[in-house]
Amino acid sequence: MKQLRMFLLALIPSLGMAAGGNVHLDDMKPDMRDKASLQRGAKNFFNYCMGCHSLKFGRYNRVARDLEIPEDLMINNLIFADKKAGALMSIGMKPEDAKVWFGAAPPDLTLVSRVRGEDWLYTYLRSFYEDPKRPLGYNNTVFPNVGMPHVLADLQGRQLFGRGQVPIGIDPLTGQEVTEEREGVLYVAEKGKLTTKEYDGFVYDLVNFLVYMGEPMQVERQSIGLWALLFLALFFVPAYMLNREFWKEIH
Repeated sequence: MKQLRMFLLALIPSLGMAAGGNVHLDDMKPDMRDKASLQRGAKNFFNYCMGCHSLKFGRYNRVARDLEIPEDLMINNLIFADKKAGALMSIGMKPEDAKVWFGAAPPDLTLVSRVRGEDWLYTYLRSFYEDPKRPLGYNNTVFPNVGMPHVLADLQGRQLFGRGQVPIGIDPLTGQEVTEEREGVLYVAEKGKLTTKEYDGFVYDLVNFLVYMGEPMQVERQSIGLWALLFLALFFVPAYMLNREFWKEIH
């Protein structure tokens, strides 16, 4: 009974973290076998995120090998600093300088998908909206009062939070998107370089890449696990027969 109480007490913090915020998170299913998506995600990260965020537990050549990117292409297009292909993916920004500029040093994102989860990341990157009361002019419904600027604003467009038109379905006769005016919603008031669907795809590829960075050998681990289960299934038959042979005289 004492052990049960200790287990329940230990479970309370994790339940609180899972339920905290009461924010709806959109479903995002990563696909580590979609190399094209992972390659686009790597390009998106290096072009839009790596100025502030590092991936210091990963190496350029490992990413190139896993994502089937030719190493010379990686060096010429995705390594912007004077680094070797085998170097760790760190950045030159000093934490003390970043703290002065942004109020807090931007975190390393190698393991962010393991900490936050892919659904949180996918929803977060699509939930920025203009807020003139914030120092950088933006807020976020998933992470209120976040200190991160909306670096993807030119792609997404001017997203606002309040009363606006939200899509509710497709008209079966015309094929046109049907919208409805609602209160307390995110809506794009002015289109950016990408349509809403294209921007969602951009964010999906970016998050897919971050999920890969959190566990680069995920596909290999799953493959090894299947072979291990197959071995155990085959081994069970002779083990069972041997066990019967050992115990037949006793029973």
